Amino acid sequence: MKQILLKKGVANVVELPKPQIGPGEILVQLQVSCLSIGTELSGLRGSAIPLWKKVISQPEKSMKVIKIVGEIGVRRALSLVKEKNEMEYPTGYSAAGIIVSLSPDICDLAIGDRVACAGAQYANHAEYIRVSRNLCVRIPDNLDIESASTVTLGAIALQGVRRSQPTLGEIFVVVGLGILGQLTVQILIANGCRVIGIDTDINRIEKAKTMGMKIGICLSDFDEESIARLTDGHGADGVIITAASSSDVVVSNAFNMCRKKGRVILVGDVGLNLNRADFYSKEIDFLISTSYGPGRYDQNYEVHGLDYPISYVRWTENRNMLEYIRLLSEGHIKILPLVNVRFPFTEAGAAYTLISGEKKPLIALLTYSNAREDFDCNNNQMELKSNVQISDGKICLALIGVGSFVKSAHLPNLLKLSNHFHIRSIVNRTGPSARSVGKQFGADYISTNPEDIFSDINVNAVMIATRHNLHGSLALTALKAGKHVFVEKPTTIFLDELNQIKDFYGLTHNDSDGSSMPILMTGYNRRFSPHIKRVKELVLRSTSPFIVNYRMNAGYIHPDHWVHGDEGGGRNLGEACHIYDLFIFLANSKVKSFSAHSINPSTAYYKRNDNFITTISFEDGSVANLIYTSAGHKNVAKEFMELYVDGKTAILDNYKSLTVHGDSKLSFNSRIPNKGLLNELIEFRNGCLSGEWPIPLWQQLEVSELAFSIEEMLFDRK
Repeated sequence: MKQILLKKGVANVVELPKPQIGPGEILVQLQVSCLSIGTELSGLRGSAIPLWKKVISQPEKSMKVIKIVGEIGVRRALSLVKEKNEMEYPTGYSAAGIIVSLSPDICDLAIGDRVACAGAQYANHAEYIRVSRNLCVRIPDNLDIESASTVTLGAIALQGVRRSQPTLGEIFVVVGLGILGQLTVQILIANGCRVIGIDTDINRIEKAKTMGMKIGICLSDFDEESIARLTDGHGADGVIITAASSSDVVVSNAFNMCRKKGRVILVGDVGLNLNRADFYSKEIDFLISTSYGPGRYDQNYEVHGLDYPISYVRWTENRNMLEYIRLLSEGHIKILPLVNVRFPFTEAGAAYTLISGEKKPLIALLTYSNAREDFDCNNNQMELKSNVQISDGKICLALIGVGSFVKSAHLPNLLKLSNHFHIRSIVNRTGPSARSVGKQFGADYISTNPEDIFSDINVNAVMIATRHNLHGSLALTALKAGKHVFVEKPTTIFLDELNQIKDFYGLTHNDSDGSSMPILMTGYNRRFSPHIKRVKELVLRSTSPFIVNYRMNAGYIHPDHWVHGDEGGGRNLGEACHIYDLFIFLANSKVKSFSAHSINPSTAYYKRNDNFITTISFEDGSVANLIYTSAGHKNVAKEFMELYVDGKTAILDNYKSLTVHGDSKLSFNSRIPNKGLLNELIEFRNGCLSGEWPIPLWQQLEVSELAFSIEEMLFDRK
């Protein structure tokens, strides 16, 4: 399929694999998508600004950049900057088309239904889009699909009016008569309000008058008394700002136009250095309208499909979309007279050139000529290269998931190890990310469906770096397909999947080598750090068990973050497992007993499983203690370890310095933190070729079982 991507200020129509739908999603073949001039231009111009200029323009981010350079080094930081500058970004957030596929859990829509779709993460300019159920609505038979394609703009305007709570006969001023302003005018009129419009463009004022607005004022003719003269000296009941300007004067004028106890609603993007005198004496309400309505920016609503009960939230994002479509279908709002131009989707370059010019249209539409009969639900793959020859001794690797960690850590290391690895395929749910990474790192093909790599006989090994909830199921499928698997930690967050892994290898507690089967390696990288290898050497020289204390100052993550939810499993299962593996590696022994104690947070700010202490004793007599906290200060190093054995002490400070008192030859410093990320890939490659497991399977299982047991104890489930 084809999709528009922005890169360095240019809109390009590129070839991509069709998106893969998940639970609660539909696949739509677009017929029309809407170019929202302000939003589109903002994205276009933003993609043209180099990252270093963005940092300079936002000094508050400079310290963050300096910190990143200190953690990963100048060379890696420059690589990230280059990658960011080469990124291609999807664009578009309002469209309409026909459903060609849908998730089995959606029962109120059907294949063949016409739907209007919203959302910058979904309703892009592309021949096919995947859309969450709460971000699409069915189009009535009597409504043309061009009008319906403006659903996002309509919902935004409608929510702005709802925030103003208009009543019959009130006088409203609409500042800015672009497309949002034009729709706002019509919705206010439908509410029985009298509307005054203000704009810099006389043509837009005249257009609004043809849609029912009675009074328009050109900004060049505006003065402080303009609105007072038109409202019997009282001022407007409300002002809705739909303009875009960096000036603070827009908001100041809006306050001055209002009567006492009036209200100002901000829909557009304007300067917000407020002057207290403008609104204090009048006791004016200043309200922000957040895009389409309640549900916007809520992952549970937009992504996971959790609706808000109508008895508690009358107008949600989806219900605003529905109401706008109804207003269109019944003729209360007219949109087609506002459409200036239409472009075939394949002529996107011309469309963006037009909207970037001086005479900008109110609204432009992109039309798609594809036929529904062309749809192939199995075609989720796209070749980047052809006839690729792979050298002997190279591991032919496929990656599933290309999030920020993979792009910043694994992919640069795979590039360093290009003599050992060949990247066969990049798989990601979204085509643009897969394409960008695939081109940059020389993949043969990209896909949005993992099944493509499981059935690829040329793939020797699979790297899984999705969100945690998919690790176990994808690893099992890959193993059953005969592929070696490198899965980012944790191995799985589900106990039943761990048991299925055991079943796959035919394991009992006494038989756990799995030597003749594909290798499974979890990304417990710390054991491969040069610092930890020296600590391991110290332990091997000792005659007694060790005692170790490890502090992980993990940093705070908001309770709404995916790490805490069903996709992440929480920080004990998702991150503390790193340290359980480290303990097991050093002891080379099974867990004998453990205890775990969490703080009992007085508010929901902290979770029970992100501030805890666990003490573990091993069968060899060693004892390990982990302090895991999200409550520490960010200036304190993330990881710190003290290990005591045979009169010697090893102190590890954030994987930059290792000081061994009593055996100084083992002390070691690195310029930047070295947590073993490169070494673990080398060990994985060696294991794939030799059949020797980099991490014994019993140790990986022991880590997961320990993490599950600690989770139970932290929540007092035992």
